[in-house]
Amino acid sequence: MDMEMDDSSPAAAAPSSSSPSKRLAIKNTIQTNFGDDYVFQIASSQEISSLAVSLSSNAIKFYSPGTGQYFGECRGHSGTINEVAFSMPFSVHLLCSCSSDGTIRAWDTRSFKQVFLLRAGSDQEIYSFSIGGSSGNLLAAGSNAQILFWDWRSGKQVSSLEESHVDDVTQVRFVPDQSDKLISSSVDGLLCLFDTDGHIDDDNHLESVMNVGTSINKIGFFGQNRKLWCLTHIETLSIWDWKDARQEVGFENARLLASESSNLDHIDYFVDCLPGADNGLWLVGGTNAGTLGYFPISLEGSGAIGSVEAILEGGHSGVVRTILPVSSTHGSLARNKGIFGWSGGEDGRLCCWLSDESSEAKQSWISNALVMRSHKKSNRHLPY
Repeated sequence: MDMEMDDSSPAAAAPSSSSPSKRLAIKNTIQTNFGDDYVFQIASSQEISSLAVSLSSNAIKFYSPGTGQYFGECRGHSGTINEVAFSMPFSVHLLCSCSSDGTIRAWDTRSFKQVFLLRAGSDQEIYSFSIGGSSGNLLAAGSNAQILFWDWRSGKQVSSLEESHVDDVTQVRFVPDQSDKLISSSVDGLLCLFDTDGHIDDDNHLESVMNVGTSINKIGFFGQNRKLWCLTHIETLSIWDWKDARQEVGFENARLLASESSNLDHIDYFVDCLPGADNGLWLVGGTNAGTLGYFPISLEGSGAIGSVEAILEGGHSGVVRTILPVSSTHGSLARNKGIFGWSGGEDGRLCCWLSDESSEAKQSWISNALVMRSHKKSNRHLPY
């Protein structure tokens, strides 16, 4: 790929010592494709040095997390790729993906070939998957108002839950360190907790239901996996004690609170939540122009969204879809190269962010074709 150096990038500025928040420099920017592709998700593995990037062209591309070098790609899905993860327990080289084409596939990242395929029923879409269970052999998938279960060793479907949700299941997550417990989220606004031991059914294995009250986008665990965060499609945030099925904190006006806690433009959406230090939580918000802010969440009292503590700007020109904190998945790489993380979005770019003030941070790299591209109007607020 032909690249040109841009010394005038606003992201090339060193972090300001006068600002309470840290402005992170950009190391490089990669254009994943010169069409109109979005970057949907970035996944990585502790064991292998590779970034997996899912695109709106239904392809998965692979890059080096240290240099941005392109390795290759996997193609096979005929519908939107909704999730990718390095989660197969028997090989660190396998990447799993699920799609609106109703399939879950595993890919060998050394050969970029498909090695595993599961199909849901007719007209079913797969929005999310998770691997766990007491034996580690259970693959759960969120589908159209259903949760499907397979034994991934045999490829046999072992159960289907059809009564717990009445709308699309947006995410399924086995609880870390308690892998027999599964939490699902849905457009119907419900969070459901299941015990997956034995033969799984709606009547005997649904342990609790938590009502968020609006369509749920993403969920995740933090605080030694004792707490559950929940982001909705209307950009609200709630924190739950999933064991007691109790909401601890709710932020119905999260965008306004984040905007008031930053010196950025108005926060238009939230990209993700990330575990922070001391069992804390970061809320990552973005603007339609592509600037990101990291906000600490306080659970004391009625809760609070703290002042922005990190700002990522100058890398993206549109809505950001995904964040990968490299420090949590490639510790040695982050220490050696000062890399804070990667981000991807609707401008089709991958951006690598630096947390130090090394000489590499004085310039950003942008592909020649990037300047000539026109960007589509953001349409982020689709259900998935």
